[in-house]
Amino acid sequence: MRKENRPTLANPTNTLSILQKYDIHFQKRYGQNFLIDANILENIIEAAQITPNDCVLEIGPGIGTMTQYLCESAREVVAVEIDQKLIPILKQDTLASYHNVTIINEDILKVDLHAIAQQKNNGKPLKIVANLPYYITTPIIMGLFESHIPLESITIMVQKEVAGRMQAKPGTKEYGALSLAVQYYAKPEVLFTVPSGCFMPRPTVDSAVIKLTRYKEPCIRVNSEKQMFEIIKASFNQRRKTLINSLNNAADLSINKERISKVLYEMNLPQTIRGEALTLAQFAQLTDLLYS
Repeated sequence: MRKENRPTLANPTNTLSILQKYDIHFQKRYGQNFLIDANILENIIEAAQITPNDCVLEIGPGIGTMTQYLCESAREVVAVEIDQKLIPILKQDTLASYHNVTIINEDILKVDLHAIAQQKNNGKPLKIVANLPYYITTPIIMGLFESHIPLESITIMVQKEVAGRMQAKPGTKEYGALSLAVQYYAKPEVLFTVPSGCFMPRPTVDSAVIKLTRYKEPCIRVNSEKQMFEIIKASFNQRRKTLINSLNNAADLSINKERISKVLYEMNLPQTIRGEALTLAQFAQLTDLLYS
C-alpha cells in the first residue's frame, strides 16, 4: 500500500521531530492526539476500503500522518484541519510531494461539503476517514448525516465508549439518542480497538475504529425525521423516567399524558415503559401516531 522508500510519520521519533521543527505544542482544546502506530493506519485504510477511484474527505489530518496513506491509496483527498498552526506543516512539509490533496483550514462544521462533493467527485458519494477528537465526535457525526451530503461511508477512530454507544441495542445502558440517530442513517460496525499507547500524547482511554456504512434509504420510514428525533431526545433527557413522564415533561413537545398513554395502548406497550426499551421502528411508529 505504502511506497517502501517513503518515510512514515507514524512513529514517536518522526512525529516529535516534526512538532519540534515547527515548535508545535499539543492543543488540548482541539483534542489533539497523534497516531504513532503504522499497523493501525494500514488497518484503517483497509477497513475504509479506499480505492484509486475514491475521493476521500479526511477530518482533522493533524500533521498528515494518515493523510499520506490516504493520498497513496485514493484518487483525491480533501483534508479539513481547524488548527491554523498545522497548515504550514501540511502544505510545506509532510504533504508537499502529493498532488492529489486539497488542504482546507476550516471548522468541519462550517464547510460546504455539498460543494466539495460536487467539485472533487462530480456529486458522487464521498468516503470519510477521521481520527475524531472526543469532545466533538457527536456533533460532527450528526452534522455529516443531517446535512444529507453524498456519502458512502464514515470510517472513524473515536473513544471506545462512544463507538460502543453507536452500535448499542435497546435495553442496554449504552443505548441512547446517539445509537438511534446513527442506526437510522447507517449500519455501524466496530472493527477493532486502538490502545491509548498508540497515540502521542497518550490519552486516558482507549479508542476504537468504527465504520458507518450509509443506507441508500433510511432503514425505517417515518413521516417526520425532525419530530422523531425530538421525541427520541426527550425520551433520553430523563432516562430513568417512564416514557410518558419524559415526553410530558419536555417543554418543546407540548404532548399531554393522556395522548401519550393512548398511543402506547395502541402500540401494545406497557404504560410504565421507558424510552431505552423502544426500538428505532417503535420510535418511528410512536412519532407518527402522536402527530397523526
